[in-house]
Amino acid sequence: MKRQLFLPVLLCASAFLFSCSGNDNALFKVVPRSVPEVGISNARLEQPRKIAPSEAILARPQIPILCYHHIKVPQPGWGEMMKTYSVSPAQFAEQMKVLHDSGYTTVLPGQLYNYLAFGDPLPAKSVMLTFDDTDEEQFSIAAKEMDKYGFKGVFFIMTVSINRPNYMTKEQIKTLSLNGHAIESHTWNHKDARKYDSTDYEIQLVKPRNTIEGIIGKKATYFAYPFGVWNQDAIGLLKKAGFKMAFSLSGKRDPRDPLFTVRRMIVPSFWSTKGMMQAMKKTFEKD
Repeated sequence: MKRQLFLPVLLCASAFLFSCSGNDNALFKVVPRSVPEVGISNARLEQPRKIAPSEAILARPQIPILCYHHIKVPQPGWGEMMKTYSVSPAQFAEQMKVLHDSGYTTVLPGQLYNYLAFGDPLPAKSVMLTFDDTDEEQFSIAAKEMDKYGFKGVFFIMTVSINRPNYMTKEQIKTLSLNGHAIESHTWNHKDARKYDSTDYEIQLVKPRNTIEGIIGKKATYFAYPFGVWNQDAIGLLKKAGFKMAFSLSGKRDPRDPLFTVRRMIVPSFWSTKGMMQAMKKTFEKD
């Protein structure tokens, strides 16, 4: 009897010692502030969940969603548009630090969709970090800065740019996915979704999504509108193509299709970090 009792006790003690050894540095690491996308249980897969009505989705508090393009130092001669769509590496680093120090946790599209569509909970101070157009510095600068805090982002890929100079390669996009970031669609060549003709369903929606899925080996069911603009015809095409949710910019959400007009906010170069935080709160308090 004593030998039977002794063996489980010894195994438990060994497991405790092993788990505590070699982890002294863990006390000094930054605690990751991101929520991993968790798979749905078999029981829930057997019974598809019912999406909430639009009124309920619109009534849920909005989650701040920041939109970045170029992570570059603004240059003399740049036009206002380029300045609006850029932040310097130093600005970006300061913004990430302030978000972390303020207690924000990054979430990915799967969490946001489940929150909006089904009312699943999110961390009290959630934020989504999104990046458009496949710029290379989003990989070499932005992702590395986010890694310091365990932040995860959403990279909306314009597939015509893949492997071109100053844009991300397939290998970089795959690495981002393997590191826990979301890789989603931003069309083939950034054509305004309000101007789609009969050929654009395949060219701008289906083929780019298939390209992305082929690179990352995962489903890509979320979409960002070029220029942040949309119309009902574009929403209909997105639904037909199997997208679950789409992101616009700072305009109002459509009361008929709030999941396909999720609001984001561009962070321009001329904002201070304090100004960004203030704008973030005000923008996502509105209807």
